[in-house]
Amino acid sequence: MTATRVLVLNSGSSSVKYQLLDMRDATRLAVGLVERIGEQTSRLRHTCLATGATREKNGPIADHDAALKSVAEELARDGLGLDSPELAAIGHRVVHGGMFFTEPTVIDGAVLTEIERLIPVAPLHNPANLTGIRTAMALRPDLPQVAVFDTAFHTTMPESAARYAIDTKIADRYRVRRYGFHGTSHAYVSRATAELLGKAPEDVNVIVLHLGNGASASAVRGGRCVDTSMGLTPLEGLVMGTRSGDLDPAVIFHLQRVGGMSMDEVDTLLNKRSGLFGLCGDNDMREIQRRMEEGDDEARLAFEIYIHRLKKYVGAYYAVLGTVDAVAFTAGVGENAAFVREAALDGLEGLGLAVDRERNAVRGDQARLISPEGARTAVAVVPTDEEMEIATQTYALVGKDG
Repeated sequence: MTATRVLVLNSGSSSVKYQLLDMRDATRLAVGLVERIGEQTSRLRHTCLATGATREKNGPIADHDAALKSVAEELARDGLGLDSPELAAIGHRVVHGGMFFTEPTVIDGAVLTEIERLIPVAPLHNPANLTGIRTAMALRPDLPQVAVFDTAFHTTMPESAARYAIDTKIADRYRVRRYGFHGTSHAYVSRATAELLGKAPEDVNVIVLHLGNGASASAVRGGRCVDTSMGLTPLEGLVMGTRSGDLDPAVIFHLQRVGGMSMDEVDTLLNKRSGLFGLCGDNDMREIQRRMEEGDDEARLAFEIYIHRLKKYVGAYYAVLGTVDAVAFTAGVGENAAFVREAALDGLEGLGLAVDRERNAVRGDQARLISPEGARTAVAVVPTDEEMEIATQTYALVGKDG
């Protein structure tokens, strides 16, 4: 029997998202989420897409080992267990692969060691990713486990884009450079945008705007990333839900010297108490829209700062690429907030960018154009599918023999 199934695992610090896909026809067989791992209020929500049945399990799930065992049990109840000979591999999302990992990689001891070495530049993400990998390897030690890295798509950036203007010896010693994140999303969306235009990825220049609670932009020339907004960490770049994005580094020194804040306090401020939340107390764009409609000046200013930063990156990446075939919006805000898309491109008609209001107002889960007919530069909404991208890369690596 040919093994064609791939289980995709995205292990966070207190959650595990998963999908089981059959790569013969790229169909989803099951999806689920385990959240609040380690708490009394843990919850597992599992859906078998073949039957449409959804089950929930509430109650304490002690750790990732227990979480993945519960996932395996739910899959087995649907006849989709981890012991199935049809399972070709498990694909793992790994946030940070540094410059060492430029493509999906079969995991062995050396790979685990390198992912662990990268923990200092991804302290919130890589440890959780490692936990998920090790647990899955214990459950199925005979099965190929593949790491797909958020940073890999961005390793094609030229040194002029990836380097910071600091002492090169210090930068190299401590691995300080722009790595970028959301790479699986940017890879998927840039290719899907080319397909929407009826062109090959190598013939298209795309600005991808991944707008969710975390947000990033990328400039993709001919299918290869040449610049991206996130840097050494996911803190740099656009205004996000709780992250500040771009900031004068001296602000940190000022807060420590004048404000008496510790390094950890500044870290918490910039990552968890900044962005939209820091500006107006809300990081949900729907709530911010509601408040603006009610005349809330604080919410309005937060939105204007968000849009101002977004426009700057669109303009900058237009300059980097020289010619742009499309701007693609994706992720939670990018796919669903029509008013954000319109505001982000308002006034950029000189660059050939415009949004058709009627097209923009249409909601759907398919890739679609929202620019006016005959526009010089296409504007698209392209739902991202990071799990499909991980499964595709994983299956391409392990081959049809499993």
